[in-house]
Amino acid sequence: MDNNKFYEILNFAIQREIEAANFYHDLQGRSKFDSSREMFKDLENMEWGHAKALERYKEGDIENFTPPKIMNLNISEFLVEPEVTSDMLYQDALIIAMKREESSKRLYAAIAEESEDTATKNFFLKLASEEEKHKLMLETQYDEIIYNEN
Repeated sequence: MDNNKFYEILNFAIQREIEAANFYHDLQGRSKFDSSREMFKDLENMEWGHAKALERYKEGDIENFTPPKIMNLNISEFLVEPEVTSDMLYQDALIIAMKREESSKRLYAAIAEESEDTATKNFFLKLASEEEKHKLMLETQYDEIIYNEN
């Protein structure tokens, strides 16, 4: 992959992280439960951290990383993504968030797959792993609140 294309992808990824942080910030105001607000605040902070890490990467700051195995409940893979609306249900917000995390994980895993440099590959595997953790947090919340409610 040429450098121009790679930096386009990096800028796209940074923008997606900023959008994700803003999405989680918005969800905090819509949440009825303190635990949900807390989770969305944590996710917002983590997404801002990813945006900053990507910016640092662009400046040449790369750390070595070995990705852990993250459990996947596979809930989001079987759900249809609803539209974002001002009056969406909490269940819909969780589904949208899970789908976004899954998409980000796939993006970073694809970049890692295309990377020839080990440090670059590891950096994007780290981001993919962190997105997988976020998805697990959301799937666990969905499982506990939505599945157990029915």
